[in-house]
Amino acid sequence: MPPPQSTITTTVIILLILILTTLPSSTHTQSTDLDSDCTNKWIHIRHLPPSFNHHILTNCSATHHPFSTTFCPFTTNHGLGSKTHNQSHSWFRTDPSLLELFFHRRMLEYPCLTADPTSADAVYLPYYAALDSLHYLHGQDYNFSAQHGRKLAKFISKDSPEIWERNNGLDHFLVLAGSAWDHAQPVDNDPRLWGTSFLELPDFYNVTVLTLESRAYPFQEMAIPYLTSFHPPNLALFDSWVKRVRRSKRTTLMLFAGGGGISSTPNVRRSIRLECENNTKLCEFVDCSNGICEHDPIKFMKPMLHASFCLQPPGDTPTRRSTFDSILAGCIPVFFEDLSAKKQYKWHLPEDRYEEFSVMIPKEDVVFKGVSVLEVLKGISRSEVRKMRERLIEMIPRIVYRKHGSSLGLRTKKDAFDIAIEGTLQRIKARLEGVSDL
Repeated sequence: MPPPQSTITTTVIILLILILTTLPSSTHTQSTDLDSDCTNKWIHIRHLPPSFNHHILTNCSATHHPFSTTFCPFTTNHGLGSKTHNQSHSWFRTDPSLLELFFHRRMLEYPCLTADPTSADAVYLPYYAALDSLHYLHGQDYNFSAQHGRKLAKFISKDSPEIWERNNGLDHFLVLAGSAWDHAQPVDNDPRLWGTSFLELPDFYNVTVLTLESRAYPFQEMAIPYLTSFHPPNLALFDSWVKRVRRSKRTTLMLFAGGGGISSTPNVRRSIRLECENNTKLCEFVDCSNGICEHDPIKFMKPMLHASFCLQPPGDTPTRRSTFDSILAGCIPVFFEDLSAKKQYKWHLPEDRYEEFSVMIPKEDVVFKGVSVLEVLKGISRSEVRKMRERLIEMIPRIVYRKHGSSLGLRTKKDAFDIAIEGTLQRIKARLEGVSDL
């Protein structure tokens, strides 16, 4: 009789912790990649008690984590989740909420680590901020969500305080796998409102926070791509996917993979669903309601491979993981507001050249002015579509998070992690020099 799932999950997490805590990160380590110069790239990983990271995973099945059934099964493979099938080497059932765990694992193999914080250009805090927020969002105490981050602030101010005080935290950074809006409630706000106050704590104003979605005018956070399900371990598998994307026949004009839009209240998702229902030959709708697509990429990746345009309407928040799935599939994203991507991922996507790889149709025009998404897309010439797709394919390496322990050949291509680290180092340097526009 096989052991219960909870036992398997606990065992996997314990093995994960052993691996994470035994990987070398205590000395200067010179890069083995082509770019071997570590000048201005040294990073120190701040030691934190396991209660700030690993123990959050070991306790993920506890009753005080109401969403444990969401992320517990997907902590395997250092946050990538299990393979989609036994023969797969690149595709996983990845949950984007585990970016903090995966990022930590990739940091441990970063080529320019130093044990000496005084010689570091940046200091990484391996705090699983979004996962830890569940405890505060669903605690029993009054206004418990206002406590999110206070324990961390207390620890770093008392444990080797000289590390923090050297630059007042300006050289520190961490990852928050969620929307900044969910963690930006004023400290004295009504506790019944959704969200924690982590980003509103003055202790962290100087820290660079890498989020999945930043606020409109962030002064402390920067958005980085969502995790997709594609994490190639070598260059051959990456190139094989790109070839498949390039030769795929696009038999559908436009596709929407998502949920919502079923209420009678006018909104862009409702307009899109109605247009698709009335034009089934040109528009495909993949119903991903109730999260049924989240951990099963085959449900949406195959249709995306055969569509020319992938619609990216905002939902509860402006951004969508689907934006990066569509880029990965060579399916031209169609945005309906700038906050969905253009005002978010400045390090990874070219802010001033969005028209080269995407289409913008203001949601107000669709909902209130009767603009047809279908007609707009039909008006784009085939030659222009080919150019946009080719530009999109060129961008794939920038939004993919390659698998940890990947081959040297693949490491010659900068992936989403590499670009995030590069941007973070530049931003920290600029902030230390008093420049505020990065």
